[in-house]
Amino acid sequence: MTNGPKNPGRSVAAALRPIYAAPSTEGAEADLAAFAEGPWGAKCPTIAQSWQRAWSHVIPFFAFPPAVRRVIYTTNAIESLHMQLRKIIKTRGHFPSDEAATKLLWLALSNVLGNKVRSTREWREATNQFAVMYGDRFTKVTA
Repeated sequence: MTNGPKNPGRSVAAALRPIYAAPSTEGAEADLAAFAEGPWGAKCPTIAQSWQRAWSHVIPFFAFPPAVRRVIYTTNAIESLHMQLRKIIKTRGHFPSDEAATKLLWLALSNVLGNKVRSTREWREATNQFAVMYGDRFTKVTA
């Protein structure tokens, strides 16, 4: 029996958090270097190597304010929504028209979006930041 953590995945995620939560690209690079040189970097070198290879794709993330980054740094919400929509389409088989499929997806989205993934406060902060950053493209639909 080992004396290691019960869930090493959580420990690795906690060690990676300073990288994506860093206030700037430079801070994130320093945190990535610290991770690579630390115990997890020695134990799992492919993690740091993977981040380093994809660094040009990570950098744009730091252009967003922290409120937006907190909402978008995980794709779990997107993957969950995609899975639910695929399941709905798959169980229905074929559709008589594109309009029928669109209506079904709209109903599914209305139902799924009722189950909040993140707290309203977090989304509100991110929404406000998106409105500031993309005012010309950002519109809020009111019912």
